[in-house]
Amino acid sequence: MVIFPAIDLKDGKAVRLTKGLMESAKVYSDEPWELAKRFEEMGAEWLHIVDLNGAFAGEPKNIDQIEKIRKHTNLKIQLGGGIRDEETVKRYLDLGINRLILGSIAAREPEKVIELAKKYPIAVGIDAKEGFVAIDGWGKSEGIKATELAKIYQNSNIECIIATDISKDGTLSGLNIDFILDIMRASGKDVIASGGVASEEDIKKVKENGIYGVIVGKAFYEGKIDLEKVLKNYI
Repeated sequence: MVIFPAIDLKDGKAVRLTKGLMESAKVYSDEPWELAKRFEEMGAEWLHIVDLNGAFAGEPKNIDQIEKIRKHTNLKIQLGGGIRDEETVKRYLDLGINRLILGSIAAREPEKVIELAKKYPIAVGIDAKEGFVAIDGWGKSEGIKATELAKIYQNSNIECIIATDISKDGTLSGLNIDFILDIMRASGKDVIASGGVASEEDIKKVKENGIYGVIVGKAFYEGKIDLEKVLKNYI
């Protein structure tokens, strides 16, 4: 199992949102690269980054901070937020990003993403409200069931799916394990659980259910999870 500490970038700072609402942003660091370095020192191998401004704008908006994180750590990085075309994918790969997460475009133009995944290390982000896919920084509903979207990627070359229950995200109320398992079954792909991780118990559930990975964000920032301990015990 892989544990992915998370850094969400807004206006160059590391923040966490509640249920994806930008106005709920709470700042945890003015120097996100320092956080990334701490995660590396704790034993993390991967880092999950979201460019929140980019997700809403549809293009990269925190590239300076992303470059700093890349420069100061040897972590493998998966990155999402505002990646809508091949040019942006290439740009981030040239910076040394290891995996790109495509969300809005994965819902709107799955054929395009399936083609990109033949050439590049691509993950698909499936973010859902009440079982339906949300896009553009979670501001719009796409009117397609999350499990139906997952099925489209069954036979593709995508590396994994990041599945987020938006109603849980940033709430510290516990993962929606049933949702994660539904996405796993529908896609047949490795799935990274996201949204609502509250305690070590959630990490344990992920491991017990054979889920590939889990994203830890607010639970770390609010002192609910001893990240160094779970990195030692669950990887």
